[in-house]
Amino acid sequence: MSVPSKTKKLIKKRAKLNGFASVSAYIKFLVSEDDDLISEDKLMAEVKQARKDYREGKAIETDSIEDLL
Repeated sequence: MSVPSKTKKLIKKRAKLNGFASVSAYIKFLVSEDDDLISEDKLMAEVKQARKDYREGKAIETDSIEDLL
């Protein structure tokens, strides 16, 4: 993978600061984290659905998360 030297230095620094044994391990971690990210389109669709559910009375009102458990 080709990256500018300034970027390479930044990657090495962040890998070390975050306790990774190597740059490769850091990159693997970042790629796996990226898999867990939600797209803006999906997020907006979920927000719209939540608003619709709320308007239709499908939401549960509670004072805390403990009440749901």
